[in-house]
Amino acid sequence: MTQLSLTKTRMIEGTWQGVITGASETKPEISVTHANVSVPDFKLVHNDASNHWVLTIPMPAAAIADGIQTILIIDRQADQKIGEIVMIGDEVYGVDLRAEMDLMRAELDMLKRAFRRHCVETS
Repeated sequence: MTQLSLTKTRMIEGTWQGVITGASETKPEISVTHANVSVPDFKLVHNDASNHWVLTIPMPAAAIADGIQTILIIDRQADQKIGEIVMIGDEVYGVDLRAEMDLMRAELDMLKRAFRRHCVETS
């Protein structure tokens, strides 16, 4: 069994498009979910010339909202995630994500230094 690979090609007019490779001629079993609810009306079409599958997902209205919304794309046969679409709305509950990531990186660096120091001191 080959592993599927998903590559985003574009998002335009509320429709996300990507390419799935690794499935040969057999149509892959894909599920698309948002907030544990199946996203209807996605299309999976084989491109004979390039021998890959084109995945088209219309963004559900529920995913267009404040905060961070994630749409998961799952290979049902392997039962694993092959991709995700992350949409960030106007309000992210009052937190700037970039600043939060900088803080998390700084804390992680601090923990790494403390752990290394602990390893040197105890050996």
